[in-house]
Order: sequence, then C-alpha cells, then structure tokens
Amino acid sequence: MPDARDASLYDALLLLSFGGPEGPDDVVPFLENVTRGRGIPKERLKEVGQHYFLFGGVSPINDQNRALLDALRKDFADHGLDLPVYWGNRNWAPYLTDTLREMVRDGRRRVLVLATSAYASYSGCRQYRENLADALAALEAEGLELPKVDKLRHYFNHPGFLEPMVDGVLRSLAELPEDVRDGAHLAFSTHSIPTASADTSGPVEEHGDGGAYVKQHLDVAQQIADAVRERTGVDHPWQLVYQSRSGAPHIPWLEPDICDHLDERHAAGVPAVVIAPIGFVSDHMEVLYDLDTEAKARAEELGLPMRRSATVGADPRFAAAIRELVTERAAVERGQDVTPCALGALGASHNLCPVGCCPARAPRPAAAGADSTYA
Repeated sequence: MPDARDASLYDALLLLSFGGPEGPDDVVPFLENVTRGRGIPKERLKEVGQHYFLFGGVSPINDQNRALLDALRKDFADHGLDLPVYWGNRNWAPYLTDTLREMVRDGRRRVLVLATSAYASYSGCRQYRENLADALAALEAEGLELPKVDKLRHYFNHPGFLEPMVDGVLRSLAELPEDVRDGAHLAFSTHSIPTASADTSGPVEEHGDGGAYVKQHLDVAQQIADAVRERTGVDHPWQLVYQSRSGAPHIPWLEPDICDHLDERHAAGVPAVVIAPIGFVSDHMEVLYDLDTEAKARAEELGLPMRRSATVGADPRFAAAIRELVTERAAVERGQDVTPCALGALGASHNLCPVGCCPARAPRPAAAGADSTYA
C-alpha cells in the first residue's frame, strides 16, 4: 500500500464534474451549453427545464461537489497529504478552462483529475478527457505553460465506493414495513445510454453486448446484493435497470426503464422495492426527479412500497478512497510496485485508456453517470 501522505510528482487534484444551474436564470443557458451540437430534441430540453424549475432552478450537483471538496480536503489534512484540491465543470461555472488557468497561475505543473463518473463509457470518461484536451489547447493558445494532466482510474469497484452503497441499501430495507422487507426486490439503477455506446465502452477486448459499461454495473450490483445477503441472511432478488433516457426515440437505448420495471415487478407480485442508484456519485437532478419524483409517484400509483437508497456523495469512506487512488497513482508514476485496491470479479481498471476505448458515436450519447442532459 502506498504511503497515504505521499502524492509526490503531483502538486494538485482537480475535481472535474458536469456542472448545473444555480438559479432559474441559469437553466436555459446551462441546457444550451449541455446540448450544443448534440442533436437532442427541443421537446426534451423543455421537459428537462421544467424539472429544474420544480426545484427552484437549482441543480443539487454543485452543493454535492462543494461537500465532496470539503470531505477531500479534510481527509487529506487528517492523513498528512499536502495536496490542494480544485474544482472545474464541463457545462457551468466554475468552468474547467478557468480552473485550469487558475491552477497554472498558481504554479501547478502536474495535476491528477477525479471525474465524478465511476464507470467506463464515452460520456463518463473519454469525453472528460476530450474536455481536458480542449481546455489545455485554449490555455496553450493564450501562451500559458501547460501542466501535465493525468486522470484517475475508474473507481466503481473500490471498497470506499461500494461500502457506502451497501449501507444505503441496508438502511432502505430497514425502513420498509417488516411484513414486506424480506421479500423486497433490489433495483440497481444507472443512466441509460445508447446500446451502440454501451457495446463499445471500455477497451476493445471488452466490446460486445453492453461492453464494459454494463459489465461493471452488473459486478457492482452483484457485490452489493452479496453483501446484503451476508449481513441480513436474506437473498433478495435484484436486477440492473436504467433511467434518464434523453436521446432520439429511434435510437435503441439500454432497458428496462425504472418505471417500466416497477410495473413489471408489481405485476409479478413483488411486495416491495428498494431502488439503489449505483450509477450516480451524488443525489443530483436525475436522482431527485427520475427516482424521487417519477419513480416514487409510479410506486405510489401501484401501491408498491418503495425506498430509494442514498448515493455515495461526500461519505468519508469515499473521500478516503480518492486519497488511496491518488497515492496509488503517484506510486505507479514513481515506478513503484503497487497492488491496486479493487473488489469483485473485474479487478482494477487501467490508468491509461487504451486505443479504441469508449469511442465517440454519431450522434454523441447524451450521458453516463453524472453526465447527462441535466445534472
């Protein structure tokens, strides 16, 4: 295990996220930023805009990121890791290019990047790398000295990401009425993406039916279900389901949709459901609207007891996991032998994305994880 205090070779960590509006006047320009050149139907934009206005025009993702920044800084300080943490977004202030410019002017020359998306996909990984490249090109055009930038590996199977989700499912089960608790079905939810994008997610050797995107989510779901069984003695049935589709109707996307799944499970006689949003790092707009509003309303219509478990958010265990990923990557770059920390059947993800990993499709997919028509 690398020294928890040693991130040498790196002099900053950048939290890279999606961004979101912070008031009603921000909603339209934010959505214009998100959808520029992506062919998303105007009807979908109007629909998503209304979702924001239901919550005062404010996306919760920004406060979630501020809380994560605080958790990271506290964890780093508590463990003697002297590494400043910055924050930049793809689609709203603080914009990525502005943050990188600030980092350059602060003298940062080698930067690690934490993206708020845990899984492999074009929008959840490669597009963030493209955003970084575009931002660096803009700084180069300004004549600034460019830092070396490295993105942290996928962390979907790190125990610091998994354990808070296990606890969330256990709490949700405990909140269900006792007479339906043991028969509860677990619906592990993530962002739907076009099947063509899913099939080419991850390295080329993992391309195929669902690609690395589906494989990684299934691995996480299995680990959580196994942990719940070990701690409760109950083997709950489960399924991976999808939400937040935002593409053109003629393009196939991953299914089943969470609301359709609730209909099907109710018809099959399931007495209760726990929805676990494993594809999302924090409780942003997709979780609040698609699960806490739409899915909740559907469950109530059906008379189906339902609870939604928490996302990882700013859990101290997640902050500790990020610190471990930072010191792990620093040790690798220094040429040390490192055993990466990862649970499940898939092992640790790559540090450097190989050629052909998560290629862009035409039209570009709308989202994966924190990455969407809205956040």
